[in-house]
Amino acid sequence: MSTAVADLHDAPAESRVNYLNASYGIRSWLLTTDHKRICLLYLAVITFNFFIGGTAAVLMRLNLIEPTGALVEPSTYNKLFSIHGIIMVFFFLVPSIPATLGNFLIPLMIGARDVAFPKLNLLSWYVFVVGSLFALVAVLSGGVDTGWTFYTPYSSTYSHGNVIAAALGVFIAGFSSILTGLNFIVTIHKMRAPGMTWFRLPLFIWAMYATSLIFVLGTPVIAITMFLLGLERIFHVGVFDPALGGDPLLFQHLFWFYSHPAVYIMILPGMGVVSELITAFSRKRIFGYSFVAFSSLAIAVISFIVWGHHMFVTGQSIYAGLVFSALSFLVAIPSAIKVFNWTATLYKGSISYEAPMLYALGFIGLFTMGGLTGLFLASLATDVHLNGTYFIVAHFHYIMVGGAVMAYLGGIHFWWPKISGRLYPDLWARFAALVVFVGFNLTFFPQFVLGYLGMPRRYAVYPSEFQVLNVMSSAGASILGVGYIIPLIYLIWSMRYGPPAGPNPWGAKGLEWITPSPPPTENFEEIPTVTEGAYNYPSSKAEHHG
Repeated sequence: MSTAVADLHDAPAESRVNYLNASYGIRSWLLTTDHKRICLLYLAVITFNFFIGGTAAVLMRLNLIEPTGALVEPSTYNKLFSIHGIIMVFFFLVPSIPATLGNFLIPLMIGARDVAFPKLNLLSWYVFVVGSLFALVAVLSGGVDTGWTFYTPYSSTYSHGNVIAAALGVFIAGFSSILTGLNFIVTIHKMRAPGMTWFRLPLFIWAMYATSLIFVLGTPVIAITMFLLGLERIFHVGVFDPALGGDPLLFQHLFWFYSHPAVYIMILPGMGVVSELITAFSRKRIFGYSFVAFSSLAIAVISFIVWGHHMFVTGQSIYAGLVFSALSFLVAIPSAIKVFNWTATLYKGSISYEAPMLYALGFIGLFTMGGLTGLFLASLATDVHLNGTYFIVAHFHYIMVGGAVMAYLGGIHFWWPKISGRLYPDLWARFAALVVFVGFNLTFFPQFVLGYLGMPRRYAVYPSEFQVLNVMSSAGASILGVGYIIPLIYLIWSMRYGPPAGPNPWGAKGLEWITPSPPPTENFEEIPTVTEGAYNYPSSKAEHHG
């Protein structure tokens, strides 16, 4: 991207003090207002949460190797899938890309020195840590057995698990999301560099803007819902429990009004990451920039009016079911636009298959599979048969793990040289991407078949005819776990031993790539002036290599 700023890489060393070396000591980190350091603080906590939730998943898959579920008691199994879902959804997937890559990249991509409210940014991290600690307390003090959906009246009255601690953790973490979303919206509106018009913004910024709108508008609903759940559980106020005069379906309406948009909180940032990776590694401008940009906003808007497709079998009005079914098909259109435009961008591109690109291609394939199987669940007739089966589990994970986590790993690998200033071993990174892809499909594709055949989810035991498919799934989970551990090892290794990255190891476009790696504490010596649109790559291979 052409700018009026001088090459920061040639600036005097004393003016290029970066955020990693500006000061030492834990106090400087815990009191920092540098968005780049806050990104790393989030990264540490989120990674810890990921392995807590992942450990629960490993124990579940080990238990399901045998039809009799010989590893753990059914009550313990209930706690395993509950804490797996609660940790992974609320304390990993929701904040994963916005809190880490979003924090790091938004100011750099728009030419700002920091986010609009740096102290509020640090506060949002502390709030998230407190919420995570409450969830951890719930795990260590007996667990939760309600499932990640906290369905009432079981959760509000009859469960003997530590529901209050888990619900309070979700309630507190919601405020972190709201603060982050507010910060990002104001930053994108008010702090863009001169010449950075809305239609020169990178598509990652459009995706984060749409995500931030959902944060601000949707998260208060789940916070209120968790508050009412706690109120009923502690004081026996009749909100959801019919025995107290409440309505359990009210909980589902409130929960899914947030939780379906939350799916797009998890996936929209990943779509923004993939847009950046596809253009960088195909050396082409994105096909249909404005369509991809506006499709992010369309997804954010439509996501608020499709929650009822989670309630087809609850006895809601058949007319409401028809409306929610039609709207659920509608929300697939802007997602399909993105996939078509990414594919068109790849067409005749100068494609290179570095590790970030492998994750991006994996995202497109797995997300497409997840989206297409979602159409079965948007249809009233097929949803009745598939509801509550492993088909739901497989569909959800193809979107969340095959989509959001693949994009997260792709983004981490793409911007890791910028974050750390070091390169990681490319061969290991490509190998890990392939291991994750193979392990994921072996884990979750058999679950589509299990669900179609009628195996219900959340059961610790099952009929013996389902054992082969469950063994395949558990074997795939082992491979997938290895695929996640390998990047953790070589990325940590690279911070000390990796070769210096230079300002732009990928030859990518964007303001973040004109700064040194890692960037200076204040990002830019001078605020850059933007004179051209995003993704202004050469039009031919000859131009690029010549």
